[in-house]
Amino acid sequence: MKSRRRIIKPSFKISNIIDRLLIEVINYDEFLLLLEKASDTFFNNPELEFELLISNGLPLEFDDNNNVFLKTTKYSIDEQCFCIVDIETNGSSIKKGHQIIEIGAVKYKNGEIIDKFESLVYAKEIPSYIQEVTNIKPLMLEDAPILESVLKEFKLFLEDDVFIAHDIKFDYNYISDSFEKYDLGKLENRKLCSIDLAKRTIDSPRYGLGFLKEELEIKVDNHHRAYYDALATAYVFTESLKAIDKEKITNVEKLISFSKSSKTIASIKEKKLKEEEKNKEVQKEKQKEVK
Repeated sequence: MKSRRRIIKPSFKISNIIDRLLIEVINYDEFLLLLEKASDTFFNNPELEFELLISNGLPLEFDDNNNVFLKTTKYSIDEQCFCIVDIETNGSSIKKGHQIIEIGAVKYKNGEIIDKFESLVYAKEIPSYIQEVTNIKPLMLEDAPILESVLKEFKLFLEDDVFIAHDIKFDYNYISDSFEKYDLGKLENRKLCSIDLAKRTIDSPRYGLGFLKEELEIKVDNHHRAYYDALATAYVFTESLKAIDKEKITNVEKLISFSKSSKTIASIKEKKLKEEEKNKEVQKEKQKEVK
């Protein structure tokens, strides 16, 4: 007798709704029904959940027919405001009591920096190795604002901009987890990794921020300080955009998708090299046949 295996169906989540928004608009009433169906909502009330998504930075908007859409599917790169962020921390794990000790960010739109955010954060301890890397000393943080206060200000600054960082997973997740720790929601902003985009637009042997600064002759000092690293990342982002075909990448979501594509410069060069080697082998075989 065959044993019956229980088939566990994947639960419907908010991310499934967002995936659909990448393809089409959703009528508001249907959107609320989908939120009722989702298993990972914070509120039982779908109207409150909708407002929470907006508060958490998801760029939702209505059209004239009461349909909900992602602004990033409509906005061109030049129309979109990007928030380029960097943080310094006193350790890698919030669960182990580590925290942000500095946040720096710049707002970038249509090739220009239009605003900035910069703040040290009070912390009791900074490990010596982090002091060496960042040059942030405990004395510098004694009169700095507490983390909760800085996070509230940063959330207001960020709005629903596209979040960019050089190694997006660390900065985005660390800030989002910090928001949750202080009951400030979590990040729902659309996001883009400047390393991933650089790998598809800038021909370089390495893609660390320090190396790219030298490679691209970016004159920004104070490496490993949050604001200055965010500023340097903005210049890297500018270089990446110069290589973008805006006739093909017509909106921000297409830019995000492109940054995740398999066609890195390294892979294209490797494919071209293999094709050249293959052509050489074919030519050799043809020459042998002639002889």
